[in-house]
This record gives sequence, structure tokens and C-alpha cells, in this order.
Amino acid sequence: MEQRQDLKATSRTKKFLWFILVLAILCCGLIYYKSKTPASKPPEVKSADIKAPKLELDVFAYDEKLKQIANNPPTATTTSSTLPMLWPVKTVYPNYGALLPFNRIVAYYGNLYSKGMGVLGEYPEDVMLDKLNVEVKKWQTAEPSTPVIPALHYIAVVAQAGAGRDGKYIARMPDKEIDKVLAMAQKINGIVFLDVQLGGSNLQTELPLLEKYLKLPNVHLGIDPEFAMKNGQRPGTAIGTLDAGDVNFAANYLSQIVKDNNLPPKILVIHRFTKPMLTNFGNINPLPEVQIVIDMDGFGGQGNKLNTYKQYISKEPVQFTGFKLFYKNDSARGLLLSPEQLLKLTPIPLYIQYQ
Repeated sequence: MEQRQDLKATSRTKKFLWFILVLAILCCGLIYYKSKTPASKPPEVKSADIKAPKLELDVFAYDEKLKQIANNPPTATTTSSTLPMLWPVKTVYPNYGALLPFNRIVAYYGNLYSKGMGVLGEYPEDVMLDKLNVEVKKWQTAEPSTPVIPALHYIAVVAQAGAGRDGKYIARMPDKEIDKVLAMAQKINGIVFLDVQLGGSNLQTELPLLEKYLKLPNVHLGIDPEFAMKNGQRPGTAIGTLDAGDVNFAANYLSQIVKDNNLPPKILVIHRFTKPMLTNFGNINPLPEVQIVIDMDGFGGQGNKLNTYKQYISKEPVQFTGFKLFYKNDSARGLLLSPEQLLKLTPIPLYIQYQ
């Protein structure tokens, strides 16, 4: 009897040991299988699904810079009848990447076909760029806190005395000439302004012809009301005019280009030296995509130029201001205004142009 029980116990023990052995073999096999099986890949993330954080304008720094360039006298108040505080102008904030008011632009103006229209075409390229660099350094020394960007302001549509084939009194510059200016600007890490003298044409016609260049991030726009002849006169026989509606059309056109091409804000420069050259200034609307500069364009003695700036630029605020200096015409009537003198103006101009 005891022998049978011992045999049964021995049989159960053998079965249990076999069970343990089989289980161990299965576990080892499973571990070996997993070690040879590649790990599952995480779901693939496409670059298009990754959204970069949107860069935002430093609004505080922007407002502080506007206060600095407003340069209001200590006694100026909002209620003073003699010293109205017109600056800084309250407009929309620009998109991130706006050049103004954090920088100053110092530009050379002219046309490559003419030595008489400005310094840009008066000298050989290397001489001209060296002279521009001298002016840039003067401004940087005069106000170290504001970085200076060199620029070439090229007259891409030139008003003419003759009507031409289309009767518009203008000459449109060929692409090869514009390309030359772009190449020059690249050498100095500068920007380019394409200037339009409308003659008998209009912005609706001329801006689309320059669009391929305006799509470039370093190309901006200038418009000269002096040669916008809305009454059919020949350019040069009278001073032309533009209205706020014209400026707003150009601003909206540039704004759409900026949006469509994901560009930093453009700068739109409007030249002015008389009141009728720009009508209804109060209706001009700066946009987040377009910064507007009203540029004092008159030549003459120092007193005359400063008074023109005060009457037609400072007293009729839009957004930012510019000041044009003529090497020959101004110097013939006295000394050329220096950076130190212009830095005393209210507001301080951020766009400086030499012709």
C-alpha cells in the first residue's frame, strides 16, 4: 500500500517538473522572439503638421522707441495751443519683422541712366557704395542706439517731358537695370526702394508691372506725387498731387503681397514738399503689413528745409517721417544739414535720403 502511494507521489512530482520545464522553455522562447522582433515605430509626424510658434512684436519696446523718436519738447502737452503733442502717432502695430522704428534707413537716390537725377547714378558703382557707407557710419555714430540700414532708392518709373507711345509721359526701366540695383544692394546687405513717378499713368497700372520685385523681402516702394499729373499737364510744368485714396491703394496692394508671400512688413515712402502734393492725409491708413513714411523732399537752405519739414511733415502726422538731402542743391544754398541737426527734429526722421 505504502509502495503504491510512493509511486503516485513520484508520478505527480515528475509531472510537476515536466510542467515547470515546459513553462520555462515557453518563456525562454517568448523572450528570444521579442528580442529579435524590431520595436514598433512611433507614428510618423510630417513637417507640415509641426507649427512653429508665431513670433510677436515686442509692443513695449515698440512704444518706447516711438516715444524716443517723437522727441517732444519737455513743455509740450496735449492741451497746449502752441505746442500740440502730435507725436507719436497712434496707429496699428506692425507685424513681427518690421524695420521701423527699431532701425534707421539711409538711402542713395537716383537712376543708373542719369548722372543728374541723383548720386545713385552719378558715380561708378564702387565709388557710390563707398560714399553711401560713409553716410551710414556718420548716422550710426550720431545715434548708436538705432542701427542703420543702407538702401538704394531707384527710380524705376521716370517721368518724361515727352508723351511717349502710350501718352503717359513716363519711361519704365527694363528689368536688367532693376536687377543691377538689386545686385548692388546685396553687396552691402542693403534694401531697395523702387520709386514710381506716375506722370499720366496711375498706381493701378504701374504697381502690377513691378510686382515680381515687390514680392522680394528686401524690396520696398516709393511714390512721388510731384510727378503725378492728374489734370493732364506735362510733368515738370506743375507740381502733381496724390490723395489719401492713392496712398491707401498702394498700401493695400503691398499688404496683399505681404500676406500672400508670408513676408515681413513693407515700407511705403511718399515724397512731399508742399501741402497740395498730398491731400486728406488724415485718411491714410497704415497697416500691420505696411509702414508709411512721409519724406520731406524739398531742397534749399537749411532754414527753408527745416520749415518745410515742420509745416508739411511734422504738423500732418501719418506714421513715420523721412528727410531728403541734396548734395548739390542744398549745398549751393549753404551747408548740408548734419545728422546731429536732424536728430533734434520733432519727430526724428527714420528715413534719410541723399540725392
